[in-house]
Amino acid sequence: MNTDAAKKYSNLVFDLGAVLIDWNPRYLYSKIFATPEETDFFLENICTSDWNEEQDAGRSLQEATEMLIIQHPEYEAHIRAFYGRWKEMLGGPIEDTVNILRTLKESNRFKLYALTNWSNETFPLALLFYPFLQWFDGIVVSGREKMRKPQAEFYELLLTRYNIDAQATLFIDDNQRNIAGAAACGIEGVHFTSPLQLREILSQKSILS
Repeated sequence: MNTDAAKKYSNLVFDLGAVLIDWNPRYLYSKIFATPEETDFFLENICTSDWNEEQDAGRSLQEATEMLIIQHPEYEAHIRAFYGRWKEMLGGPIEDTVNILRTLKESNRFKLYALTNWSNETFPLALLFYPFLQWFDGIVVSGREKMRKPQAEFYELLLTRYNIDAQATLFIDDNQRNIAGAAACGIEGVHFTSPLQLREILSQKSILS
């Protein structure tokens, strides 16, 4: 017997960025810098992923911006653009994954949740732009909770707030680090690489027919 197919899932938890929503700072900075190399240097050395993750964990956008300007005054205009023109980093919904989510919602077989590393100050824009976020039975936003993936307490917050059984839950995220964090809390994970790959895995697990 296929153990995946035999397992009963009640809850599906989705990451948002790079799974359901196409967000990439390069969409903005390719307009600002003349070459891809300049964009790469800026995002790898100035407005870095580590810096951005602190806003996802609750640091204010203003504090983050001013701190970086003090460190790199020659890049002030470019740093201010990160949140001043943040909407230009949004590439739209990842439609094929949204279609999977729609099918799951219409099946009425599962509770659907989102667990996202996202600034509480920019998340209201996502709610405005992406109506499918209303399909979830619950969304836990890191910036609101002042904690983020892959910290164990963030997963535990989701489980306790919505009375979720970890053993009956599947977590979908594009970051292997976050999958490992979920596993440490007893939550099975799928390392998302494409909507087609996700559809195949969900079919193997009898979550999608």
